Amino acid sequence: MKKELFQTVEIPEDVTVSLEGDVLKVSGKEGELTKKISLGKLDISIKGNEFKIGSKKATKTEKKLMNTIVAHLNNMTKGVQEKFEYELKVCSGHFPMTVNQEGNKIIVKNFLGEKINREAKIIDGVEVEIDKEKIILKSMDREKAGQTAANFEHATKVRGRDKRVFQDGIYIIKKAGKEI
Repeated sequence: MKKELFQTVEIPEDVTVSLEGDVLKVSGKEGELTKKISLGKLDISIKGNEFKIGSKKATKTEKKLMNTIVAHLNNMTKGVQEKFEYELKVCSGHFPMTVNQEGNKIIVKNFLGEKINREAKIIDGVEVEIDKEKIILKSMDREKAGQTAANFEHATKVRGRDKRVFQDGIYIIKKAGKEI
């Protein structure tokens, strides 16, 4: 069933939003973010501090696409105002492991007594602060900060041992300011 569906997003005063073709640009005090989006059959208009998106004959597909674009826009406007912050904790109960940053990756040494170092990639645009047992990730782009945190968790995944006993690893404890 097709029906008229529109959503309006209020843009804060210190943020500017522009759409050039299928590239959405959001800039604020922290910097500028760009994202290529698929518009489909949606109509988009930016007037003053209002971002209006929708369609006169919207189906389920247009509704899903519209909600996705609105969610991306909200994350981008929050990111250019204040960086997203993820906090991770280094837990080592059996063997003392060390975490160091080398360029665009982190090196985990002595994880579960292994001789081979484990590595995790840091995505461009993410700032990493390592303080012994705490790792803080900051980025304007929520997706990049989240993916970098997931890379750290995945690098220290326990395999071949009982996970109830060997709980060593790097774990996310705060996601974009929310406790987990």
